[in-house]
Amino acid sequence: MIETDVIVVGGGPAGAACAWRLRQNNIPCIIVDKESFPRLKPCAGWVTHQVLQDLELETSDYPYGLTTFKSFYISFRGVKFKLHTYQHAIRRIEFDDWLLHRSGAPFLLHNVREIVQDKDRYILDGEITGKYLVGAGGTYCPVYRSLFKTTSPRAKEALIVAQEEEFTYDYSDAHCRLWFMENHLTGYAWYVPKANNVVNVGVGGTAEQLNARGDSIKKQWDYLVEKLEHMGLVRGHAFKPVAHSYYLRQNLPEVRKGNAFITGDAAGLSTLDMGEGIGPAIKSGLMAADAILHGTDYSVASIPRYSLGAIVRAGWARAPK
Repeated sequence: MIETDVIVVGGGPAGAACAWRLRQNNIPCIIVDKESFPRLKPCAGWVTHQVLQDLELETSDYPYGLTTFKSFYISFRGVKFKLHTYQHAIRRIEFDDWLLHRSGAPFLLHNVREIVQDKDRYILDGEITGKYLVGAGGTYCPVYRSLFKTTSPRAKEALIVAQEEEFTYDYSDAHCRLWFMENHLTGYAWYVPKANNVVNVGVGGTAEQLNARGDSIKKQWDYLVEKLEHMGLVRGHAFKPVAHSYYLRQNLPEVRKGNAFITGDAAGLSTLDMGEGIGPAIKSGLMAADAILHGTDYSVASIPRYSLGAIVRAGWARAPK
């Protein structure tokens, strides 16, 4: 039996941030994940200045590719405009692995199937035990499924389905482009050029509304591919998109139960306007760690619900005086 103070289920940004804060304060913890790292993760990879502050990180400290955007080219129902900002984009295959190693926490490759609470400890599959349990395993987190699903059900109208691909491409357009509410989609599509000739393109929308009108995310993906070809952004690429899903921000009745916590996508924290999840994941992971360290309450209420406000503020802060 492996014994520790805190078991963190999930090695992504929420879990790595939580473990990093715990290890900074000499709290024994272990990260458990069903996948080895580095691992592919479909994601546009937004990293805001606030994320860097939360991680006590300077851009110069990050050893991998990081693209900085000083503006976004946006189309909202066909109306086009340029939005000044100051945002970064990373590759999750690099960023997540780096955060995991930076945490300094031991890592265990294990697919959690059963969680049992025995008095004041949690036991995972009869093999791992800890006083505290942090669910950071994303949308399908076993901690959410085992301990929170009944009391904190997710709203079906908040389910987002997406298709995207990240690939090497010798792009000529280095601008980040976003298309909101086009082709009757309740959601948006994106084109994000990254460092080292890597591009991420994708589309996401509300599953319930797509189904209600007989539409599908696959059809919306095909529409995006045609747009990319027509605009000359991506031509001649044999696309192999990855499908995934997540939940937009909700008011779950419980995000803590005893000494068990849910964070990031396990708690449904992606922003309501852009579905941005890295920032909320890291913030909630740090909050869970602080609650463990100081014996305080755990609440995600202070985590921003929208991304665009922060984008606009970042643009103002960097504008010439």
